Amino acid sequence: MMGHRMTDIREMQNAIISPSTRFFTETVEVGRISPLSFFEAGASLYRDKRFYWQNADKTLTLVGVGHAYILANSKTDDRFKDISEKWKQLCSILIKEEKDIAPVIFGGFSYDEKNRKESEWSGFPSAYFVIPSFQLKIEDGRTMVSINMITDQKEAAADFERLREERDRLIHVAQVEEFDFSNQNNILSMNERGKAQYLSAVENSTELIRRGKADKVVIARALELSFEDEVSSVNALHAITNEQQESYHFGLQKGKSLFFGATPERLIEISNGKAYSACVAGSIRRGKSAMEDRQLGEELLGDRKNREEHQHVVDMISNVFNSYCSEVHIPKTPRLMKIRDIQHLFTPVEGTLAEEIDIFSFVEALHPTPALGGVPTNVALEIIRQEEGMDRGYYAAPIGWTDAVGNGEFAVAIRSALINENRAYLYAGGGIVADSDAELEYEETWVKFRPVLRALGGKLNG
Repeated sequence: MMGHRMTDIREMQNAIISPSTRFFTETVEVGRISPLSFFEAGASLYRDKRFYWQNADKTLTLVGVGHAYILANSKTDDRFKDISEKWKQLCSILIKEEKDIAPVIFGGFSYDEKNRKESEWSGFPSAYFVIPSFQLKIEDGRTMVSINMITDQKEAAADFERLREERDRLIHVAQVEEFDFSNQNNILSMNERGKAQYLSAVENSTELIRRGKADKVVIARALELSFEDEVSSVNALHAITNEQQESYHFGLQKGKSLFFGATPERLIEISNGKAYSACVAGSIRRGKSAMEDRQLGEELLGDRKNREEHQHVVDMISNVFNSYCSEVHIPKTPRLMKIRDIQHLFTPVEGTLAEEIDIFSFVEALHPTPALGGVPTNVALEIIRQEEGMDRGYYAAPIGWTDAVGNGEFAVAIRSALINENRAYLYAGGGIVADSDAELEYEETWVKFRPVLRALGGKLNG
């Protein structure tokens, strides 16, 4: 009970930072800990207050347990700037020693705050970020656990000592407890929500594109699964990390809901003054043999529709980098990104960060990319609002982290699902252009659903 009370005391929920507020952090290096074991060690007291992140090349893993502070807003405008300014304000009062690693905030933004509807996403605001009370970071072969405490109490030493005791308990549980991460979900039903509307939206969008209203529009749809029992957050994360080795893995717990997935698409990374992004658009299935796989890849590289779709993304991201960076480097032709179920056209982008630009500046400028919105962006968003008929919530939106020294990484939250107790909502979409075929686009969404479907309970008939 003590641990639960402590995080409730610290959960100031966007309170105005007073002159007496202080931000303390302390880091200890520990022996090897399974990140999912640390995530699950927090289940008893902090079940609704956890997050998980692992980058695509597995060089960095972050786990957050408990909430030291929440940064959130329900703004339609300036939502990125609002989080950025609040985070900078907190960082300005940070007290740490040289040995302590920089604390992080982790969270995400909604896809389109001007298109929110009453839905499974109603509990998620326009922006939602948390500073964890207990932060696990695995990087460069080192495992570190930090305590973060934000307080306006003059006498904070006793509270901080209790946090140390709780940190030690979590580490001990994670190291010695034997957790069972096996996936035993029994799917009772699957509902293709709005299938007819999806097909109609693709056809209508194609017609609008042919009439010159837009060049490309991304249309998505959703599946709703119901299960015999409540779906375990840690089991879902364990399954998706095993299924999709080459992807970013993420999980954001808010209340009884977990938004999780394995996305191949980085939006922006900032590391030591360098900015990195990736243009991922245009796709085709994997082959059943190495020869067929190579032939399909060559077909994708030579396909006019997919190359045009990819170039839209390259052009947009290039413009942002040329505005916010110097020494921008972009290859002239794409290469293939091959993941388990699908292969994409891929072009990396790199630049040197300009002064006064932070990661939220990039997130705002890059979201939504043409790969998840369309071209031109504003026109495509209006068509999506008119035709798609659903609230995407955090699907296809930025999710990620940044730390107190300006490093961070955001991915685009595709190949994802929202779990709420014994229900799950899965999302997938594709880029619509002038020669798109509604039935073929529909079939392609099944390829994109497949990773999360497997993670939630194996194969489904049909």
